[in-house]
Amino acid sequence: MLYKKKWPLLIFVLPGILFMLIFLYIPFIENIKNSFYDMTSIVSMPGLEPKYIGIDNYKTLFTDPKVKIAILNSLKMMVLTVVFEVGLGFILAVLVSNIKRGAQIFRTVYFFPVVISATALGLLFKLFYNYNGGMLNQLLASFGKEPVNWLKPELAFIMVCIPTLWSYVGFYFVIMLTGLSDISDDIYEAADIDGCSKFKQVFYITLPMMKTVICTCITLALTGALKVFDLPWVMVPKGAPQGLTHFLGTYMYQSTFGVNNFDYGSTIAIMIVVLGVVVSKVVNLMIKERD
Repeated sequence: MLYKKKWPLLIFVLPGILFMLIFLYIPFIENIKNSFYDMTSIVSMPGLEPKYIGIDNYKTLFTDPKVKIAILNSLKMMVLTVVFEVGLGFILAVLVSNIKRGAQIFRTVYFFPVVISATALGLLFKLFYNYNGGMLNQLLASFGKEPVNWLKPELAFIMVCIPTLWSYVGFYFVIMLTGLSDISDDIYEAADIDGCSKFKQVFYITLPMMKTVICTCITLALTGALKVFDLPWVMVPKGAPQGLTHFLGTYMYQSTFGVNNFDYGSTIAIMIVVLGVVVSKVVNLMIKERD
């Protein structure tokens, strides 16, 4: 009877629709429009009409070497997020779910990095990697070793990935732990009676019953890897020499606000959205249940 009249529901839904429309969909449509125009004239001299350039930005996109580097780094990050963020999150969730006392302490410890601002984490790890007086080089000095430039081109990508991956393990850990709590203890008790070891229970009970949750986590991890921005930008603002540590998000930001090339930045943003949609669809097709 509460839902017999539908118009009260529309009143509550309308603010959310308006918010999404104003701050998400309209800007996205404007981005698509801007990608076909030269916006440089508007930035330098406000009031001028933008010049229509067709698909020139898209042609540049496919020939830009920094875009290729950014796509490759983002693909690497996608693999690493699935292996380390989702993988470690699942392992930690299984271990903590078997702890009877003190489980809340582990939940707080593992989730704590998610609460900290990514900008603060980036600055913290930048201090760790600092050549002069950084924590890692101080440790090397205590062993009589020479200091290392941890953010040099050969190491920068790995050093940026470490805090980026570490900061979100707790996020997937909490999701996995919630999914594990929905599995009935009776199933595990029956498996114990049948002589199934804890290790086998993970493969034959936990993984099959967590399939939907794991699929959701993988989709979130892959699409999130395409949008990585804040922590790498704080640590290596301009993507290191030759943009070797650029991700799609950082290169889009530099193109838009670093050189005021708003139309090209809009083009990169559209590519990120398209890749995100394609990746999520592919993951769903690969993991969805078969009849």
